[in-house]
Amino acid sequence: MNQERFKTLQIRLSGLTNWLITLAVIGILISIGLGWLVKGVLILIAVIAITPILVILGVQWWLKRNLIQDQCPVCSHEFPAFNNIQFQCPNCGEPLKIEQGRFSRLTPPGTIDVQAVDVSVQRLED
Repeated sequence: MNQERFKTLQIRLSGLTNWLITLAVIGILISIGLGWLVKGVLILIAVIAITPILVILGVQWWLKRNLIQDQCPVCSHEFPAFNNIQFQCPNCGEPLKIEQGRFSRLTPPGTIDVQAVDVSVQRLED
């Protein structure tokens, strides 16, 4: 019977011993004067915890500045694209670029881009 009681006591103390050992090591380091080591480890843990949050916020800020969503001027298909990059419309394949936050056609040098205007015909009588 004593062996079963000893095993039960041993099982209950197994989780507690890890915490006691950890606290004892920290206490010894502080008493010896190695508190800077403990502070350094705590600062490292804080930096590791804060870095992913800062990275996520930085990527969101960068995307808000550089990702433009607009319609293709040729086929009116709406899609996102990165600022300052030449790209093609995924629907019609027209080469496009971003000017003043809007999509515009990318015309080769020497090409004059003309916009047609509908003119209504009026008959003049003499």
